[in-house]
Amino acid sequence: MNKVIENLQHVFQTPFQSNVLVFAVILFIILLAPLIFRRIKIPGIIGLILAGVIIGPHGLNLIEKNSAINLFSTIGLLYIMFLAGLELDLKGFSDYKHKSLIFGFFTFAVPLSIGYPVCRYLLEFSFETSFLVSSMFATHTLVTYPIVSRLGISRNEAVGITVGGTMLTDTAVLIILAIITGSVGGEISTDFWIKFSISVLLFLVIVLMVIPKLAAWFFRNFEGEKNSHFIFVLAMVFLAAFLSELAGLEPIIGAFAAGIALNKLIPPTSALMNRLEFVGNSLFIPFFLISVGMLINLMVLLKGQHALMIAGTLTIVALIGKYLAAWLTAFFFNYSKANRNLIFGLSSSHAAATIAVIMVGFRIGIVDENILNGTIVLILITCLVASFVTEYSAKRVLIADTLSAPIAPAIRDQKILVPISNPSTMERLLDLAIAIKNPKNRFPIVSLSVVEDDLEARQRLIEAKKTLEKAIVHAAAVDQEVEIITRISQNIPSAIKRVATEIMASEIIIGYALKSQFTDILFGNTISYIVDNTNQAVWVGSLSEHLNQRKKIVVVCPRYADREYGFNLWLDRVFRLAKTLQVRCDILSTPESFKHIKEYMQTHKLNISLNHVEFEDWSNFLEIANFIQPSDLVIIVLPRNGSISYKANQEAIPRLMAKNFENHDFILIYPNELEKGSETMFTSDFDKNILQEGINQLSKKAKSLSGVFRKKQ
Repeated sequence: MNKVIENLQHVFQTPFQSNVLVFAVILFIILLAPLIFRRIKIPGIIGLILAGVIIGPHGLNLIEKNSAINLFSTIGLLYIMFLAGLELDLKGFSDYKHKSLIFGFFTFAVPLSIGYPVCRYLLEFSFETSFLVSSMFATHTLVTYPIVSRLGISRNEAVGITVGGTMLTDTAVLIILAIITGSVGGEISTDFWIKFSISVLLFLVIVLMVIPKLAAWFFRNFEGEKNSHFIFVLAMVFLAAFLSELAGLEPIIGAFAAGIALNKLIPPTSALMNRLEFVGNSLFIPFFLISVGMLINLMVLLKGQHALMIAGTLTIVALIGKYLAAWLTAFFFNYSKANRNLIFGLSSSHAAATIAVIMVGFRIGIVDENILNGTIVLILITCLVASFVTEYSAKRVLIADTLSAPIAPAIRDQKILVPISNPSTMERLLDLAIAIKNPKNRFPIVSLSVVEDDLEARQRLIEAKKTLEKAIVHAAAVDQEVEIITRISQNIPSAIKRVATEIMASEIIIGYALKSQFTDILFGNTISYIVDNTNQAVWVGSLSEHLNQRKKIVVVCPRYADREYGFNLWLDRVFRLAKTLQVRCDILSTPESFKHIKEYMQTHKLNISLNHVEFEDWSNFLEIANFIQPSDLVIIVLPRNGSISYKANQEAIPRLMAKNFENHDFILIYPNELEKGSETMFTSDFDKNILQEGINQLSKKAKSLSGVFRKKQ
């Protein structure tokens, strides 16, 4: 009994020595702290930081700040910066990069200009100490970035310029830190600047040019290795962070640069993005926030009036400097109050870069213990303030965007039907459906498999259900729901049509079959049947597994396409696809059609890069080869027979695309149209079905007779 008690005492001795117990405690904190604090209307991030204070060496001392904690903390910080670069809207950022430069200047210069005189003349620090501490005010860490990511506004312009400005100001401060460190050590010379410049240039070349090409090659040649994709991305992130460290910069710069480098190769709706965000937000980032709390020692406030004054002064100056920078940015660009506060909330938290600056200063002897303790208090208070402000202002921004954004057509009723006959193309068609599906749509994607009614129907039905179950798993990887339906029918196209009618589908997405059967020649193939007998939009895709590596989308529109009933719907989906893939759209159309396309984009406040190429001569359709590359996704809008923009020569386009552009990814869009009226008996579904079923039976008899004949031979 005594031995058991001794073992228990040893296990629960503080700080905990059992690695299993340490990890279990941290996991329970990650699980419970956000849930508890959200119930009392406090951001969950604060719960994680305060939990770190309680369990850390300056609290109950349950867990010591050892190498394992430091490792996970570093991973979490790098993960935050990587996701910030990965989720950055590069198209939007290129449009407002000058705004990021201006915000970066304000958030660097304003805190520095306020902090230096306060440190030099009020707190009476030395020149080196004053300059180092005031440069610390200019840094900030995106501790509250997970809040905007969770609320789905990471692509908001205010968020984008804050992320860009973060990298600019942190880079400038870390360069200042390198200069101050070199000056104290007497290492500043011409050779220092030459080596520093060359190493930074090499770092940028490797990360921004070599890594994207390597990643594209890896994703292309190891398409089926989903787990390897995740490991590969993490390896690239930490390689970039290490190269950044070799170049004399902080690793966070490398992690952010890796996110930028891989941005276009990892679409927001992809399974890989879902895995990266899940692992980061569930484990590594909370670990970092807990470790920030473990640094904080609230007892420093009891060490005398001088320590309290330094802590209070540093905190007030840090918050005022960042608020003024946000206010000036909002004033210059006429941002709303909510966007101004969002910028302030994101940029006011001090953590990693601040600790890096102060710890280096403490190590080289220009920062004393009072400043170090004051900085720890600064970290706690600024993280708390930033969490409250970001949570509140992000919700205001989200509400304002929702109220001001026009409702896209057919968003509420968007139901996508994906008939699957070839398992090898299933994932590609589902990825396309996910890419054009509005994320706010409550309906699941419907995956359909129709098997022919014959003696082998039972076995084929079992195989079809197994295939569709894989569709559920594939969609679940990106948090999408798939409803599966199986049917047995003598007429597969007719069954697809009936299901589309039953579920009231808005779009039907099918794969393009390059080979035709004899019955297709006589009576038209599945695509023709569906197009002729439905009024839903039909998307016919000939896609490779590398849809996310397309460089741009080329949309070919016939004359008067803008006057068709389904114009707004297909345009909305194409623009959503372009936004998902983060590419520009080249529109081949008449000037009149392009004018209406631009008006639609402006009315719905869409930030899509458009380029117009005048194209009218559909009789020489193959001339589009002059405007496209193998890396492009070609989308051709084909009106149905009887539409205002229909021409007879458009019937040959599917065959021309299959014959002349077999190495290109292309999509044929047949826009939706108004409900059709009654049809004559010669064009009714009933008569076509009878004929089709008769031909199916004749085809089966012919196959069986052919088999008997071969056996006799």
